[in-house]
Amino acid sequence: MSILEKIKESKKFENFLKTKTGDDIFTKAKLVNEILETEPYTGNEGLGMISMDKLKGEYEIKEKNGDIHPVIMLGSNSYLNLSTDERVVSSAKEALNKYGYGMGAVSNYAGITQLHSELEQRIATFYGTESAIVFPSGYGANIGIISALCSEGDVIINDSANHASIFDGCKLSGADIKVFPHSDMRALERILSKLPSEQCGRLIVTDGVFSMDGDIAKLDIITGLAKEYNCKVMVDDAHGLGIVGETGRGSAQYYNVMDKIDLHAGMLSKSPGGLGGYCAGSKEVIQYLKLYARTYFFSTALPASIAGGLNKAFELFETDTAGRKELWEKINYLKTKLTQTGFDIGHSQSAIIPVMIYDEEKLFPLHYELRKKGLYTNIVTYPAVRRKECRLRLCVMKDLTYSQIDRAVKILEETAKKYGIIN
Repeated sequence: MSILEKIKESKKFENFLKTKTGDDIFTKAKLVNEILETEPYTGNEGLGMISMDKLKGEYEIKEKNGDIHPVIMLGSNSYLNLSTDERVVSSAKEALNKYGYGMGAVSNYAGITQLHSELEQRIATFYGTESAIVFPSGYGANIGIISALCSEGDVIINDSANHASIFDGCKLSGADIKVFPHSDMRALERILSKLPSEQCGRLIVTDGVFSMDGDIAKLDIITGLAKEYNCKVMVDDAHGLGIVGETGRGSAQYYNVMDKIDLHAGMLSKSPGGLGGYCAGSKEVIQYLKLYARTYFFSTALPASIAGGLNKAFELFETDTAGRKELWEKINYLKTKLTQTGFDIGHSQSAIIPVMIYDEEKLFPLHYELRKKGLYTNIVTYPAVRRKECRLRLCVMKDLTYSQIDRAVKILEETAKKYGIIN
């Protein structure tokens, strides 16, 4: 029985999250393990890979069976290659030598250094706000911000394609949750027009760049509606930071509405190449979050080495010298090659390029074969997207060469033709 037949027989892979009445709580773990060990067509093969060497545009990986081989990397969020940039690494090493490898306390106690304060000020300056807060994780940033600011009686309006951490923060807040179809501004306005006048605590939350489609939220329309219906606006620009906008200040800059965003949030693990999350806003709101965002107050602070590296990354962002223009040359080149080859790449406006497959039964073996041939991509299906919209997600990195991009497209073309994805 194939992996997909097993999944179908068990009513869907994600149903293992639930335990049947009377079952031991670890039963689901045993069943999942049986499937994962059957065939390598699950999309989780990365769990068994080790990055042996980070070459420019290529990684050498170790498979579960011990085989070692190179792959062209189109699956990393370090779009600007700052995670291995000598300038950033040098700053991180300097902080490591001075402060050690861990902070040993939460930020509000003994976990903050001058480097942490400098990072928060750099982020605030970058967005043109009064203040900023840095969380030890990106996921925790969204959960902490939303659950601290919103509560029962408030309403949070979400784009359906928002990141899971946003929805989890909404659930923990206890507020009413409204969801509009992805980028459907008419649906958003219908929701806003029906809100009770007495429900004054209103927050519209959206990704800036959507992580599965690579498109940009329509912040020009969203901010206009927010003003009309008296809502605050929060943008998680994890995948737009340093890349989108005239000088890399993200999706709000792309639409020239930076001053109309109340909460600029994001993750420090994507283009900055580090770890953590942040929120930039007014001094009053940031001060409140430092006291009431539980994922900040009850979490040990970022290591000083990470803060040191991130300070250098934001210095490069501020001066627009992180390689944004070079990255966009590679993005546009890859998009053109994929389109000319016949792939459906959706409406990407960023370093994230979806390659639509539309068929789960082809997606899993296709993804596995691509990696074996030397191309690493991300596999995306339910619950990240609907099954009928399953895809490969390609993430462009600045240090990819044009030769590597050509090879990647060739591998993808040959394999996709084998599975009938393109003619």
